[in-house]
Amino acid sequence: MSTVHTGSTPVVRPSAGLIPAKDMAVIWVLLAAAFVAILNETTMGIAIPHLITDLGITPIAAQWVTSAFMLTMAVVIPITGFLLRRFTTRQMFLGAITLFSTGTLIAALAPGFVVLLVARVVQASGTAIMMPLLMTTIMNLVPASSRGRMMGRVSIVISLAPAIGPTMSGFLLDHFGWRAIFVVVLPIALIAMFIGWRWLTNVGETVYAPIDLLSVVLSAFGFGGLVFGLSQIGGLGNGANWAPMAVALAIGVVGLALFLWRQVLLQRDDDALLDLRVFASRDFSLSMIQMFLLSLAFFGSITIIPLFLQDALQLKALEAGLVVLPGALAMGLLGPVIGRIYDSHGTRILLIPGSILAASMLWLFTTVTVGTPIWLVLGAQSLLSVGLALSFTPLFTASLASLKPKFYSYGSAVIGTVQQVAGAAGIAVMMAVFTAIVNAGGSTEVPGAVAAGTRTALTIGAVIATVTIVGAFLIRKPDDEGDGAPAHGAH
Repeated sequence: MSTVHTGSTPVVRPSAGLIPAKDMAVIWVLLAAAFVAILNETTMGIAIPHLITDLGITPIAAQWVTSAFMLTMAVVIPITGFLLRRFTTRQMFLGAITLFSTGTLIAALAPGFVVLLVARVVQASGTAIMMPLLMTTIMNLVPASSRGRMMGRVSIVISLAPAIGPTMSGFLLDHFGWRAIFVVVLPIALIAMFIGWRWLTNVGETVYAPIDLLSVVLSAFGFGGLVFGLSQIGGLGNGANWAPMAVALAIGVVGLALFLWRQVLLQRDDDALLDLRVFASRDFSLSMIQMFLLSLAFFGSITIIPLFLQDALQLKALEAGLVVLPGALAMGLLGPVIGRIYDSHGTRILLIPGSILAASMLWLFTTVTVGTPIWLVLGAQSLLSVGLALSFTPLFTASLASLKPKFYSYGSAVIGTVQQVAGAAGIAVMMAVFTAIVNAGGSTEVPGAVAAGTRTALTIGAVIATVTIVGAFLIRKPDDEGDGAPAHGAH
């Protein structure tokens, strides 16, 4: 049975939507650290050709720089729910930012591929903690009437960092080489570490419970196996061996089933690594289904659209980046506005038009050809991003607000896990379909084959997004008067 320690500061939730300055300082420190971590996460994809040349490695080996990062995130995020209850806010933040900074330093000094790969794993271990820590802290500090607005700021971090990352990376690669990416990120991370060490205060109360090592192992095999297996699907269109994918997925499914069974046993004594009683909340469960489907469509689509711009419309990489940039900027900057609307009017006024807009734009993308005007792609991509912005902020807020405070950390971990697995699945399936269609089109008509592959792949995204229109009518905003709707059976 877990025992509660009161060594950290208990939560005193302000009234009338007011947030004390010291609490806002905590949130701003965490927002800045999460921004840096996610910015770093998106910088290495464009650097792969440079790594192949500079380190003398194969394309498959170079891809592991991003694959290892993604796998580590998938393994660590499910554990954060337990860690956020076991350790204080300061301990978790300083641990995460130290891991991230150490990994960044090792990467900047890496003499070869193996060291760089280790560095990325260390970086990802810190990055995986940042978003669950940020979301849990917001839920603990911010009154219910203002949570949408604060979660809107989280949307800025999630949207702007991926938009800026590739552009910053491209500039540094062209002028200074791949190590400069880490050299630029490191001092920012160190500043965030100093500010957090100097001013960050503890939030909530800690709960002592021994960590269940078997759950950690099962989580690693379950979520790691699923994400790795899904990441291999995209290579099947190029004739890759299907056996590693099948083995990884089988290990993932079995490992996940055993992990879930273990959590059901442990949560009876509040000792679960990932407490599944969060799903006893109807609105949390519906929000997670909606988020899974939207993430499937979103991550797959944003992977395919740049390929269409470069290989079908013959744009340069920088030009393709500029076409998708307005959508990413709109998605981030609209976050606080959307959050205020959520606080005032609830979920449906946002989710219904958001899901309809996202689905409509994805159906529009199923009509693209080599003659499609660039302005049309830019407009459709921007409106797609707006539709997703209208969806993600209320989903983040409503899902966590439907839980009791003791489950916030587990809810945040579930959100991160759902996004990781759904993103991997969306990218894998759409890339496999895209690659198969392009290869079937032959090398003599690459632009036309790429356009055909784009249409077919994004049809999958459009169908998935259409299903979310139904879910938009079902998700409700929890009552502002409480700490969240009690999860039935969650004591």
